[in-house]
Amino acid sequence: MLIFTFMELQLSTPALLFSAITLLMLAYTNRFLAIASLIRGLHKNYVEASNQEIIVEQIHNLRRRLTLIKNMQLFGVFSFLLCIICMYLLFRGYTTIANWIFVGSMASLLISLGISLIEIQISTKALNLELKDMEDIFEKRASGLDFIFKKESKKDEV
Repeated sequence: MLIFTFMELQLSTPALLFSAITLLMLAYTNRFLAIASLIRGLHKNYVEASNQEIIVEQIHNLRRRLTLIKNMQLFGVFSFLLCIICMYLLFRGYTTIANWIFVGSMASLLISLGISLIEIQISTKALNLELKDMEDIFEKRASGLDFIFKKESKKDEV
């Protein structure tokens, strides 16, 4: 028979998690609001644009990020709720089940952070594509003495 032993969980331990989860949820909400703003701006550009293929790709990217942010928030809230339940159970003296609930809260928080990492990677790739697109446009417009100040290309470095 497998027996798990836990350290004694005190009421202050899950209480410390409160501030971390609250700040994390604030960051997630800010990300959601930023995505919502991007989507509204993209919708306006989509209606006015002649080249809608690029915008459609951006819409798919934003939809994926929106789903990830929703899941990040879901697991963050679930972690917060489990933390509250853990504190209640500790207050009532049910330490064994409180330990398991606290483990669940930490696991939910870990999943939320993992999804956050994936979303950050996707948003970074999207921003790099936008920057590359702007760099390509800039290079096409370069004229006059710009070639003197232009950075050397990577193929010259090899």
